[in-house]
Amino acid sequence: MNALEVRNLEVSYGFIKAVKGINLTVEEGRIIALLGSNGAGKSSTIRAICGVKESTGDISFFGQSISRMAVNKIAKLGMLVVPEGRHVFKDLNVEENLLTGAFTVSKSERIKNFERVYRYFPVLKERKTQIAQTLSGGEQQMLAIGRALMGSPKLLLLDEPSLGLAPMIVKEVFEIIKNIRDDGTTVLLVEQNALGALKIADYAYVLEVGQINMEGPAKELINNPALIEAYLGHK
Repeated sequence: MNALEVRNLEVSYGFIKAVKGINLTVEEGRIIALLGSNGAGKSSTIRAICGVKESTGDISFFGQSISRMAVNKIAKLGMLVVPEGRHVFKDLNVEENLLTGAFTVSKSERIKNFERVYRYFPVLKERKTQIAQTLSGGEQQMLAIGRALMGSPKLLLLDEPSLGLAPMIVKEVFEIIKNIRDDGTTVLLVEQNALGALKIADYAYVLEVGQINMEGPAKELINNPALIEAYLGHK
């Protein structure tokens, strides 16, 4: 079954079209990567899908149309977003931040989700009473992902999770994203880091100037000469 279907999506800012009629499908239980350079329209696509930005076209979530549905209603259906830049609550501690993501779930599910988050991110358990603004950038990214997982998402949207992180932390975060998929949560991964994303993704779309110009299984795209030259920086 498809977790997400996007058809003829267009996003505009005044007279400028940031997204120009794209189509993409996210199959349940997979990691789907949406790749592209800065300004390609990736974040605009994510903002439209989760209801933050007005758009035209049709967006379906597990067969239900969510076009023009309110953000909070989309979240309650099980689509949760980790935005670019993390945006943790810096004056709250780690555990309090995680609790803010669990307002739609039962107490028993909240307990189970804490166990899951701390299994993925042991450092968060070690620092559960630490104020979020004192965490490193990588730890704040882990906290942002953990907060979204506390809401038991059916589809997790990750917007540039590797941005600004050291290479070793990026590798760790990508490995955890793969584990999240393996545990049954569908992931739409938006990334400039094409190589890192393709190593863990099942399928990928490449967005350029608001249009999909390439798509296919990740294991094929990672060896595509045009993609390697344009996005991975070498021939």
